[in-house]
Amino acid sequence: MRKRLTAVVALAAMLGLSACGGGDSAGSDGPVSLRMTTWSANEAHLKLFNEIAAEYRSSHPNVAEITFDPIPFESYTTTLTTQIAGGNPPDLAWVLENAAPDFVSSGALLPLDDTLRATDGYAFDELAPSATKLWQSDGKLYGYPFSTSPFGIFVNTDLVKAAGAKSPAELIAANSWTWENAVTTASAVATKTGKAGLVVRDFDYKGWDNLSTIWTGWGAQAWSADGRTCGFNAGEMVDAMTFLHKAIFTAKALPGPGTAADFFAGEAGMTITQISRASLLEKQKFGWDLVPLPAGPKGDYSVIGQGGMGVLKKGKNAKVAADFLAFLTNPANSAKLAQFFPPPRTPLLTAATLAKTNPLLKPEQLQSVVIDGIAGGVVKPNHTGQAELSQAVRSALDPMWKPDADVRTVLDGVCSAINPLLAK
Repeated sequence: MRKRLTAVVALAAMLGLSACGGGDSAGSDGPVSLRMTTWSANEAHLKLFNEIAAEYRSSHPNVAEITFDPIPFESYTTTLTTQIAGGNPPDLAWVLENAAPDFVSSGALLPLDDTLRATDGYAFDELAPSATKLWQSDGKLYGYPFSTSPFGIFVNTDLVKAAGAKSPAELIAANSWTWENAVTTASAVATKTGKAGLVVRDFDYKGWDNLSTIWTGWGAQAWSADGRTCGFNAGEMVDAMTFLHKAIFTAKALPGPGTAADFFAGEAGMTITQISRASLLEKQKFGWDLVPLPAGPKGDYSVIGQGGMGVLKKGKNAKVAADFLAFLTNPANSAKLAQFFPPPRTPLLTAATLAKTNPLLKPEQLQSVVIDGIAGGVVKPNHTGQAELSQAVRSALDPMWKPDADVRTVLDGVCSAINPLLAK
C-alpha cells in the first residue's frame, strides 16, 4: 500500500515528466497499434467502442489495431499513473474528474483544439463551455468530457412495494421527495425485506467523494472554490454527515461497513449512480424506476460526475491517437456514446435525442435526471494533488464509520489532516 500510495502521490511529478517528450510514430510507415485505458469492463460499452474502432480502421489502413484496456474503477488512477511512470503509457486514457486538475496542469496530455477543429464535420463549437471547463488550461482543451453525467437514484419498485413504503415516484408527486423521506423508505426496505435500503454505489466506505451526492443537499463542500479552505468542519457538512451517520447506524437505511449489496442484482431498494449503469437492468426481472436525488435542506440540487478522454504525450502514437479521438467523439459517434454517457454536445442534450439511444429510460427520466441535472449540477470534488488529498480524507474519515463516532470531532480531524495539503 505504501508503494502504491507513493506512486499516486507523485502523480503531478510523474505526469510532468511526460510533457518533456512524446513518442509519436504518426509519421512512420509501419502499422500503428493504439491502446486506450478505461474503467469500464461493461460488455455493452466495450462492444460499442470496438464497433467504432473497426469503422475507423476501415478507412485508416495504417492503424492495425485499437484495443480498450479496462482497469478496475477503484484502482484506476493508481494503475494508470504507474503505467506512465513505468514507461508503458497508453495512447489514450479516460481520466476521472478528480484527477483532471493534475492531468491537465501537468502537461501530460496533448492539446486537442487544433486536431478537433481541423476535423471535417466535427462541430467543435457544439461543446458546452460548462462541460469543458474542467478540462481546459490557458484556453486549450486537454481532455474531451465524453461523459457529463448527473447522479440519480435507481429504485427497485418491487422491494419498495413489498416493504409497504412510499415510493420515490409517489413522494415526488406529493412534492415530498426529500432526504428525510428517502431514508424512511430505505429503512423500511431494509427492515421488512431483509435487503439493503440505499446503496451509494462505489462508496463502500472508501470512495468518500461519492458522498457529495448527499452532502451537497446541505450546501456542504469538501473545500472552498479556490481550493484553499477546508469545508469538512463547516456547519453544513457537520449537519449532513450527522444525518448520514444516523441513517447508517440508527435507521439502518444504508448497509454498514463490511456489508456489500448490489442493486442491479436485486439486493437493494435504491442506489445512487449514473445512467451508464442502466444497461445492467436490461436482463433483470424486477420493476425499477429512475428519479433525481432527493431535496436537501438547501432545496433541489444535482451532482455531476465527469469522465474525460485524453491523449498521452508520452504515448508512441500521439498524433494518430488524437485523430482517432476526433473520430470517436464526432457528432455521429457522440450520439452513439450518448446511450451510456451524456455528451457535452448541446444539440444532443435533449430528452428526445437521448431517448433515441437510451431505450431503457423514459424521456421524462432523462429530462429530470440528466438534462435538468446538467443544467444546475456541481461536479464532484476535484483538486490538484487529489491523490494525496483523497487518501488523507479517507484515513481521517475512518473513525466516522462506527456507531458511537463523534461526528464533529472526526470532521475537525479531517481538516487538520488536509489543511497542510490545501495550503501547498
